[in-house]
Amino acid sequence: MVTWLVRAGGRSSIDDAKRASRLDDEGFNVAISWALRKGWLHVEKADNATLLVARKEPEEGSDERLLATLDAGPQAFKDLSPPLLVALTDLRKRPHVVLQQRNVKRRYILTEAGLQAVKAAEKAPRAVSQLTPELLRSGTWRGLKLRTYDIQAPVEALWPGKKQAYKRFLDDLKWKLVALGFKEMEGPIVEFAFFNCDALFMPQDHPAREIHDIYYVKHPAYGDLSSYSTQVRHVQATHEDGWHTGSTGWGYPFSTETTRRLILRSQGTALSARMLVNKDLEIPGKYYSLSRCYRPDVVDRTHLTEFNQVEGIVVGDGLTFRDLLGVLKMFATEISGADKVRFRPDYFPFTEPSVELSAYTTEAGWLEFGGAGMFRQEVTLPLGIEVPVLAWGLGVDRLFMMKAGISDIRELFTQDLTWLRRQRLT
Repeated sequence: MVTWLVRAGGRSSIDDAKRASRLDDEGFNVAISWALRKGWLHVEKADNATLLVARKEPEEGSDERLLATLDAGPQAFKDLSPPLLVALTDLRKRPHVVLQQRNVKRRYILTEAGLQAVKAAEKAPRAVSQLTPELLRSGTWRGLKLRTYDIQAPVEALWPGKKQAYKRFLDDLKWKLVALGFKEMEGPIVEFAFFNCDALFMPQDHPAREIHDIYYVKHPAYGDLSSYSTQVRHVQATHEDGWHTGSTGWGYPFSTETTRRLILRSQGTALSARMLVNKDLEIPGKYYSLSRCYRPDVVDRTHLTEFNQVEGIVVGDGLTFRDLLGVLKMFATEISGADKVRFRPDYFPFTEPSVELSAYTTEAGWLEFGGAGMFRQEVTLPLGIEVPVLAWGLGVDRLFMMKAGISDIRELFTQDLTWLRRQRLT
C-alpha cells in the first residue's frame, strides 16, 4: 500500500488508498497502524478531507523478511534466524492473523538391528556404578555387572589448590640438595660489605661495588663488625700486601669504614663467606643456600632487580676442580633437565680456577646459569680455612625457566591464572 502511495505522488485520500489495497476494513486498519508506527507515512487534514502522506520508501524489516520467507513455503522453527524468530513473536501478537502454525508428526520405526539391540539389552544384567550396603546384604550384587568407564573420555577441568609452580620447584630443589648430603646456610638480606665483597677478595674500588651494581642502605649506613675483628684484620692485610697467602694483595689502603657499610645482599656467595667463619662449620662438609639477592639491573626477559641464587660450597681435603665440574653437571642435568652442558673459563676475584656454566635445551636454547670455581687462598686463609673449598653460585630462576620452558623471567612471578592453573604438580 505504501509503495502504491509513493508511486501515486505520495498523497492520497483514505478511500482511494483502501480501494487500491483491496483489504477489508480490519486488514486495512492494521496496515495503516503499522505503517504509522514504522514511520512510513503520516496523516494530514486538508479541505475537510483526511489524507495519507508517504514519508519515504518502505524499508524492509524483520517482519517483512519473515513474510517473504514464508511466501516461499512453510518453514521449521529451528531453521529461522534469531531476528526472524523475534519477528515471528511480534506477528503472532497482531490482532489480524497473518500466520498459521502447523504441527508435523513424524513416525520412527526401529530397524532389525535396533530390535535385536533392544532384546539384548533386556537380557543384559543390570549395571551399577557402585556397590551399596543394601546390594551386599541382599546378595543382589551377584547378578549385577559393574559399569565400565572410559578413562580417556574428556572431563571437566578442575583447578585444585596447589603451590605456586616456582615455589614448589625451590622446595623440591632443597630436598634434592639435602638428599645429597648438603646442609643449609643462612644469613641476613641486609649484609656487610665485608662478607659480600671484602672477605671474597674483591677490592674496594672494584666496578661491581658501584652504586649501579649494589643497593646501599641509607639508614643505618654502617654496622658493627667487632665480633669478627680477627677476620677483618686478616682480610685487611690480605688486601693491602697479601698477608700469609703467598699473594701480593691489591696494594691499596684498606678502609675499615667501607667494610662496615650495609648493603642489600648482591650475591649468594656472601653466605658462603659467613659459613666459613661459622663455629658450626664441619670439615669435611657440604653446604647450600637458596638466597634472595638484589641488584639494580635493567629489567628484561633474563634480568630482574631481585632474583634467587642457589649457592654452595664443599669443604674438605683432596678436592679438585674435576669434582666441581661434576657437581655443576649434576645441577644442569638432574635439576633443570638440560640436554647439553658447556663450561667456559671465567674470572671472579674470589676463585681460581673459575668457570662459567651454560646449559641447553631444545625449547630454551643456551642459557647461562652462573659461575663457579675453587676459593683462592686469599679468601680461605684469612677466614681460618686451610683446606680446598669448591664454590658455585647459579641463577636458580634460570634453572626453573629451562625446566618449565619459559623464555621470560618475569613469568616466574606472574598473576596469570591460566598459566598458574596449567602448571603440572610433578
